[in-house]
Amino acid sequence: MIRYPLFAFIAVLGLAACSRNPVVPAAPAPLPAAPAAPVAEAPTVEAPVRPAGLPAQELTGQVLYQFLLAEVAWQRGERKLAAEAYADLAQRTRDARIARRATELALFAQAIPQAVQSAKLWVELEPASERAQQTWISLLAANGRLEETRPYLGALLKAAPSAGPVFLQLHSLFGRNVDPRAALALVSDLALGYPQLAEAHLAVAQAAWGANQPEQAEQALDRALQIKPTWEALVLFKGQLLQPRGEEVLLGYWRDYLARYPAAREVRLAYAKRLAMLGRYAESRQEFERLLEGAAGNPEAHLAVGLLAMQSNDLAAAETHLLKALELQHPESDQVKLYLGQIGEARDRPEDALRWYGEVAKGPRYLEAQLLRGLLLGKLNRVAEARAVLQGLSPASEAERIQISQTEAQVLRGAKDYAAAYQLLSEALARYPDSPELLYDRAMVAERLNKLEELERDLRRLIQMKPEHAHAYNALGYTLADRTPRLAEAMELLQKALQLAPNDPFIQDSMGWALYRGGRLTEAEGYLKRAYAARPDPEIAAHLGEVLWQQGRQDEARRLWEAGLKADPDNEALRETVSRFKP
Repeated sequence: MIRYPLFAFIAVLGLAACSRNPVVPAAPAPLPAAPAAPVAEAPTVEAPVRPAGLPAQELTGQVLYQFLLAEVAWQRGERKLAAEAYADLAQRTRDARIARRATELALFAQAIPQAVQSAKLWVELEPASERAQQTWISLLAANGRLEETRPYLGALLKAAPSAGPVFLQLHSLFGRNVDPRAALALVSDLALGYPQLAEAHLAVAQAAWGANQPEQAEQALDRALQIKPTWEALVLFKGQLLQPRGEEVLLGYWRDYLARYPAAREVRLAYAKRLAMLGRYAESRQEFERLLEGAAGNPEAHLAVGLLAMQSNDLAAAETHLLKALELQHPESDQVKLYLGQIGEARDRPEDALRWYGEVAKGPRYLEAQLLRGLLLGKLNRVAEARAVLQGLSPASEAERIQISQTEAQVLRGAKDYAAAYQLLSEALARYPDSPELLYDRAMVAERLNKLEELERDLRRLIQMKPEHAHAYNALGYTLADRTPRLAEAMELLQKALQLAPNDPFIQDSMGWALYRGGRLTEAEGYLKRAYAARPDPEIAAHLGEVLWQQGRQDEARRLWEAGLKADPDNEALRETVSRFKP
């Protein structure tokens, strides 16, 4: 069976698998990650008021000149020159304010040697400044001098009103230049003094995970959970640690935790998303609905439940939740409108669908909405209107122009105007001769026009361009088996297609049909049954029914055809097959 192109815009939850990066709980103001690229203008110079403890620096001509030189250089964009001038000025004046300014400018300019020099001076001049300590620690760690941070980190932990936030920030220090095992050793030593602090054990777990020591990470995490069993970030992190043992281990852990702590919303959300990612949509939907019990005003939860209801074909519930997500001003309102349009089509309310597609604003979803609108107008036999919609679009790229041409050709094919579709695709190929999509589409239209030489030419060129294109092999193999005596050649092409996509039901159907054409009915039945089980398509039903009929199993064939006609009463291939065998 040839797989004809369809623009199927499938609603997909934004679900990500557990990554290698550990969960990091939110913490107060993170330590500066040096060297960070500038994202704003550099801070202005503080007012010249001398607090107690600062040097009484005389404003000499040399100091003033160097200060002005640095500022003018910065304003002109000569950032490294400005950083060098400020670093020198900080050394000359030994003023903590200038040392801070010199450090900041050096970081903005990515002048790391000057940043290290100025930060060291700053922390010497202002040892009680938490910001100075954090900046110095961050620079040391980022430059591979992790052991030198030990005394500063120890002092920072002791000076802090609570050591927990400091431990939560430690993970941000360990960049690419830090030996992960050295980081683990350092954090483990620091945590020894805080055995009853969950954040300390979490910091060890994060460092162990980064050092590829999962057992040590899990042990530390379990100690943290003993202290704070309701801290959901720990439970999510442990899920990451358990994932390599298999999905059931991970899901079982979260399921048991939720049985003990049913109010754990973040864990339930992660559990629900994981179930959906694994295709367990009914279970996932139950979890999302439980989340809604305590958060009826959450548009994200309504969207998730709506999509899962769509997946299980509960379109009424899906529509209710998607409308609620829209009412609650979901930030992706245009995407929600696309889903509502698809539901309108599926529930045989085309005017509702057209209205939803028409309400999508110009932006990332606009083209998709207009393509769907054009296709639906075509299905309603409003072909001129559909073409006007598509021809009125302003594509921003070659890919969009090709997509619009494909959609317009599909509208023409739906209207059985195959000659016009062929002409349109040929004109598009004149502009984009190397487009695989256009070549495949024109070949499919050529088959309808009985232009088998043109079909073969386009598909062989496509195979030459993309030798891994399974459906090009399939389309050519099926056509040769169905429309020509070149059965051996067809079988060779279909075997190649199956090598590339062994579980594709369209290709399985083609192989079954080719075997049937070669008189190998038992083998044909096996392929066709597998194809139909995976995708109960009317054309596959037509093929399988014919094979059953030819084996004397007419009752089975009739039941199969009746089911297919009930699902798609206008399917040409199935109707033609039934008319050949039923009186």
